[in-house]
Amino acid sequence: METRDILTPSQLNTLARDLLEGAFPAIWVEGELGGVARPASGHLYFSLKDERAQVRCAMFKPKSTWLKFQPRDGLRVLARGRLTLYEARGDYQLVLDHMEEAGEGALRRALEELKAKLAAEGLFDAERKRALPAFPRRIGLLTSPSGAVVRDVLSVLARRLPLAEIDVLPVPVQGATAAAQIRGMLARAIQSERYDVLLIARGGGSLEDLWAFNDEQLARAIAASPVPVVSAIGHETDFSLSDFVADLRAPTPSVAAELLVPNRVDLRARLSGLSRTLASAHGNRQRQAAQRADRAWLRLQALHPQARFALLRRREAELKQRMDASLLRALEQRIARLRHAGAVLRGSRPERRLAQLRERLFALRGRPQSAVARQLQHEALRLRGLARSLETVSPLATVARGYAILRREDGRIVRGTGDAPVGSALKATVADGLLKLRVEGDKPL
Repeated sequence: METRDILTPSQLNTLARDLLEGAFPAIWVEGELGGVARPASGHLYFSLKDERAQVRCAMFKPKSTWLKFQPRDGLRVLARGRLTLYEARGDYQLVLDHMEEAGEGALRRALEELKAKLAAEGLFDAERKRALPAFPRRIGLLTSPSGAVVRDVLSVLARRLPLAEIDVLPVPVQGATAAAQIRGMLARAIQSERYDVLLIARGGGSLEDLWAFNDEQLARAIAASPVPVVSAIGHETDFSLSDFVADLRAPTPSVAAELLVPNRVDLRARLSGLSRTLASAHGNRQRQAAQRADRAWLRLQALHPQARFALLRRREAELKQRMDASLLRALEQRIARLRHAGAVLRGSRPERRLAQLRERLFALRGRPQSAVARQLQHEALRLRGLARSLETVSPLATVARGYAILRREDGRIVRGTGDAPVGSALKATVADGLLKLRVEGDKPL
């Protein structure tokens, strides 16, 4: 008969799943949401459909909680995921790891293309970026004058380094003409040669809201700026072309302000340390100069006999003073040792020692007799106990109670009728003597 390969439904679904997952890499699909459901587990289930077909989709937690929009039926989205098959039901589905609104997806594709182009030209290279000044005196802030960014940046700068001057250069940060106006303000700030560093900033928003900062011409203008430029566009997770080409990218405008200027508390501590170091160095220099002056004066004075004689007299007086002090210290030490030796001698006088030994001998005088008496009493008690123990196991005690010990003529003890056959001569030991017996008959018990 023909051999047939027979599969179970689960084996078939497993093969189909492996085939789908191995044949399709991560793919992008654009379509309309339908049947959106989010159970208590936090996973997201829905369909992606167009005019002719639909495909089941799943987006598992936590990726489903990271979405920047609320999925709803009828919304057009761009999704990325991998094809697979749910073996338990045999359902063909797409498991997603990313999803965005379709309009934002088009913008993101355009951004990625422009980003790749500028990266290929080297505009993002770290080698071409400049270091920021350590102590900027004037800072130009390009942002909306009515937004929260101005208040945040001014507050941070006033707290960290009030001496730094900051000019708010008003520009729109959203809209069709925003990129051109930002470029114009950037050019005027550079031409003024007034600023040590420029900060371009705005708050968070969608990709469409931040699109002005993805303008190619603005990116090239920032890259070509002779003045260092810091970019702080959106929140920490937002990135724009301005961030990539700027000399420094800050996650938020407030962080950018902290990176631009040092903290006055740290500066004060550093200045205090430098002041102490300078004072110490100055003091050392003064002491060294004074020592050099003293040595020079001594050399000059050594040339004059009278001065040399005065110097020798001063040295003699100093040596005499040092000798007197040394003798005084030695005398005090000897007096202290003598006092200590006297105290030790007084404590060890023979009379006192003999008195102590006499007291001890008197206390020990009666101890040997007492110890011997106690030992004799103890031994007597122990002997009486041993005697009682011997009497308990002594055969004489048994004989005294009316019993007799039978022995044969060879001296062996008779323990049974078998040891004394008829006619045997025996000796019986009783309490007061010895009896001679002869066996005339036996009767076993």
